[in-house]
Parts: sequence; structure tokens; C-alpha cells
Amino acid sequence: MNENKQNICPECGSTNLVVDNERAEISCKRCGLVIEESIIDQRAEYRAFDHDQYMKRTRVGAPTIYGIADKGLPTDIAFKNKDANGNRVPERNIYQMHRLRKLNKRMRISRTGERNLAIALSELNRKSSLLGIPRSIREDAALIYRNAAKNGLVRGRSIESIVAVSLYISCRRANIPRTLDEIADVFNITRKRLGKNYRFISRELKIKLNPTSPADYVPRFATLLGVSDKVQVKAIKIIDAAINKGLINGKEPTGVSATSLYIASILLNEKRTQKQISEIAGVTEVTIRNRYKEFSENLDLMVF
Repeated sequence: MNENKQNICPECGSTNLVVDNERAEISCKRCGLVIEESIIDQRAEYRAFDHDQYMKRTRVGAPTIYGIADKGLPTDIAFKNKDANGNRVPERNIYQMHRLRKLNKRMRISRTGERNLAIALSELNRKSSLLGIPRSIREDAALIYRNAAKNGLVRGRSIESIVAVSLYISCRRANIPRTLDEIADVFNITRKRLGKNYRFISRELKIKLNPTSPADYVPRFATLLGVSDKVQVKAIKIIDAAINKGLINGKEPTGVSATSLYIASILLNEKRTQKQISEIAGVTEVTIRNRYKEFSENLDLMVF
């Protein structure tokens, strides 16, 4: 038996609860009230005393991978030309193995929809690697693309643009700062086209995203600029003050983030030029100058 401190007894309010795995019930140790019965034991029904024994007795396969067209479930025929015992396949059977591999590949992607999905997910993995996107975000983007294809939203639109939209939405969900311009450049499509498809996909799939905060871009831009953590903290304080004053309404988040870093670098004697920051943030120097003028007129920058 083991104790569960997360629940509370409705009778006496005690948190000293006991889980009895033999009787499949949860009871209060103070008053004896049975709070829950016939609970399901989520543990394996077999016992294992080390990792090797556990791996031998387990009966589950590999996890489902949405970033692969067949979700990683079918069996692959290896290219080693060896049998199940590790012995080399006779020369007379090598051509037969080659034919089996080819047929296996064709059977896995036999229809047009499956072929397009394989192309799209391959493109997603390749471009995600270029952007340094984690695997968990790729999986979420692959699921978004699958939902879009299932609902017929890809028809009449290029695969690259819908893949780009899926990746952008996934990054926004996980608060990973990637701008429309960055993703549009990697996928070689225009920002206007990406934005149009983003609005369409998010509306049709009923995906609601919170507005991007300028503070989300500060750590990434600061790392690329090579400034200290103190500059990052000061830049975020400047952004918070600008938000309280209502100075960022309708402004591009990357421009606000770039300007706050520019001001913070000056105040802490780690100055970076407007050109350096504009190239990192993907905004123009004019944008930084305009935001800088607004901030200097409306904020008491000397207090930061």
C-alpha cells in the first residue's frame, strides 16, 4: 500500500489517504471512508527486476510518429542483406530482396494523397531542421497539416505554403519566436501569401492563438547579438513599461523588441548599432528609430 496526498477526504477533510492495490480502492486513513473503489491498476501485470528484463517482457511497439507519412507503424526491410539470425543472404536471393524492398515502398505510398502527405512531411522535417525547431513542435505541425489535408484545405494550394503555415502555428502555440518573414524565407514563399493561408487555416480549423508578445523575441535576439543577461532583463522591463503606456498597440512585435534591446544596450554600455539589431530582428533601421523616438518621448528611460 502507498499513500496519496493529492486528494482530500470529503468526510473529515484529511489528506492522509491510502491506495490499496489489492482491493483496488482508496480510503481515508483517519476515518476509514472508502473514497473510490474498483480503480484501475495502470502498472504492467508482469514483474521485471532490471531494464533488460523489462524490455524483453514488454509487448508494446514504437510510439506513433505523426512526422512520418505512415506514422512509423509499418515494418521496414533493412538494406543490410541479412536474415533474422544475422546471417548474410545468399547471392541468388539478393535481387529478390531488392524487389521486396521496392514493392514494400510502393505499397506504403500507393495513392496520391499518401504520396503528397509523404512529400509534405519530408519537407516539414527538412525545413524544421534549418530553423532549429524541436521534434515536439514538428510533431504538432505534422498533426496540423494532417488535419488540414483531412478537411480538404490543401486542395488548390501549394503543399509548401500549408506546411509553412502548420509550422508557424505550431511555433506560436509553443511560444517559440519565429516570425512570418523567417518562415516565408525558408520555404521560399512571400509573407503576404503565408499570412493569407495562415488566416484561412486557423479560421477553418478553429485554431485560436494569443497575440505574440515582444518579450518573446528578446532572449533569441539578445543571444544572436551577444549581449549579457542584464541587457535582456532591462529590455523586458522597457517592454513592460511600453505596454502599460499603450505604446505598442498596432506595432510589430519584432520592432518593439529590437528597439527595447537597442535602448537597453545603450543604457548598460553594451551598445549595438541600429544596423546590427535590424539585421538580427528582420526590421528596418527606420522602424527602430521611430519606436526609439516614441519610447524616449513617453517613457522615463533614465529610471531603468
